[in-house]
Amino acid sequence: MGLFRLLILIAIVATAYWLWRRFIRAPRPSGRTDAQPAPMVRCARCGVHVPRDDALNQDARWYCSQAHLEQGPKSGER
Repeated sequence: MGLFRLLILIAIVATAYWLWRRFIRAPRPSGRTDAQPAPMVRCARCGVHVPRDDALNQDARWYCSQAHLEQGPKSGER
């Protein structure tokens, strides 16, 4: 009977410690933010979508890289 009471006491202490640690611990920041996603634009040369802040703009067309800007739009899109 004494061993049973000891096990119950250990279980109660362990549960109390776990609950105390859980509620005292600072909340972890989640990976999600409420910021809006970056607007995307389509490269006039290859069609890949890139964030508008990273894209290059020329003649109302967007390009994913300097090389594609120099090559211009796909043939037939001038």
